[in-house]
Amino acid sequence: MFSNPLPRRRAAVLAVSAAVAVGQLAMSSPASAKPAPVPAPSLTAPEAAVLPADTRFYTPRPDPGAEQQIADLERQGRTADAALIQGVIDTPQAVWFTSGTPKEVQKEVHRTVTQARAHKTVPTLVAYNVPGRDCSQYSSGGAADDAAYRAWADGFAAGLTKAGTVTVIIEPDGLPLMPGDCPDGTYDGQFVPTDEGRLADIRYIGEAIERANPAALVYLDAGHTGWHNVASISDRLQDAGVEQFQGFSLNTSNYQYTANLTQYGTWISQCLAILPDDYTHGVDTDPCPNQYWNGGPANGYRGVALDPMLEWSDTATDPAANTLGINQRFDALLGDTVPTEHFVIDTSRNGQGPWVPAEGVTYPDPQTWCNPPGRGLGATPQAQPDADAPLLDAYLWVKTPGQSDGECNRGIAGSTTDPEWGGITDPAAGAWFPQQALELARLAVPALR
Repeated sequence: MFSNPLPRRRAAVLAVSAAVAVGQLAMSSPASAKPAPVPAPSLTAPEAAVLPADTRFYTPRPDPGAEQQIADLERQGRTADAALIQGVIDTPQAVWFTSGTPKEVQKEVHRTVTQARAHKTVPTLVAYNVPGRDCSQYSSGGAADDAAYRAWADGFAAGLTKAGTVTVIIEPDGLPLMPGDCPDGTYDGQFVPTDEGRLADIRYIGEAIERANPAALVYLDAGHTGWHNVASISDRLQDAGVEQFQGFSLNTSNYQYTANLTQYGTWISQCLAILPDDYTHGVDTDPCPNQYWNGGPANGYRGVALDPMLEWSDTATDPAANTLGINQRFDALLGDTVPTEHFVIDTSRNGQGPWVPAEGVTYPDPQTWCNPPGRGLGATPQAQPDADAPLLDAYLWVKTPGQSDGECNRGIAGSTTDPEWGGITDPAAGAWFPQQALELARLAVPALR
């Protein structure tokens, strides 16, 4: 098993002005720099499978830090707290694969799926090794270049042969944060990743997985509600060939409300159903309603940006949480067209929703994605969790709850400590964070059983 280092960022509060928000969260590369289309897919689009509602997901070996925390709490006589951490590690969650040689990753993938089959469970695997990942920030790393990544992808896929049903999350942040989104000078080594290469790499590993195991359910990561608008991320998903896979994943390692993510995922699938094949976000007229302006028949087209700090619905009385206008506009656009792309939601840490600093507290960069305090575990993994959202395949714990997002400093120049956690130095990305793990368990919504 490899470590899970991913810190998920970009969960900023939405701007009041919808126009400004769209501009901030659209593709940051110049419109003319859109990558050339990836070659036509070599696989035909599969008919979407549906995980049975009684699916049992795989529970991997726990993080050694969690086991140590349980032992420490029991020695202190804090048996209730020890039981909470035990409940965390007893809950099904994903296994991350982030490095290694092709043979090493093949061996580890095979070992994981073999163990899952022995327990008659469905594993969730995360492939996270794309070149230039995370703009060389907290979770920097990945394969040396595109050729090395594709060799690694072949190894990953080979480990899935005859594995039965598996769910695979492909490259968290890989599409929402492409090389072209990174600041100038990010990549100054011999290999400079490109958007074209990123799209081709993501499609390559997805195709390799499906060839090795047609029963695999492949989801391309698509960020979350506080990041790209609907058409922006749909454009990237389309360019990566999402139509030939099961669908996409949302909220990996983040904290956005499940209700909002369910709306967002449905909108993305609807947008993909009507998006022209040659659509270029930032150049062509945006054909899809999105979370940054909710105008529609219901409110006389007097829309506002949806507020991520509120839970959204069609019946919300607060205009900044009401989604009816957006849904009405999608209904009109779709007509008889039926969306087909499915999605999953990472609910591992979103029980309390997203975080912003307390009123009156300001930071140069609050890093709302990075070890935010006062958060809780979310809904435990479940297939077909929402009868009103038939495209939502499952809630999954993709991020390993209790592992740090990184050494957050809230943007304070020269600081290596986190004022939101009492001035400590947070553990490195992927390392166990005992204080946060216990808080997540204590504040779980619903309560951890």
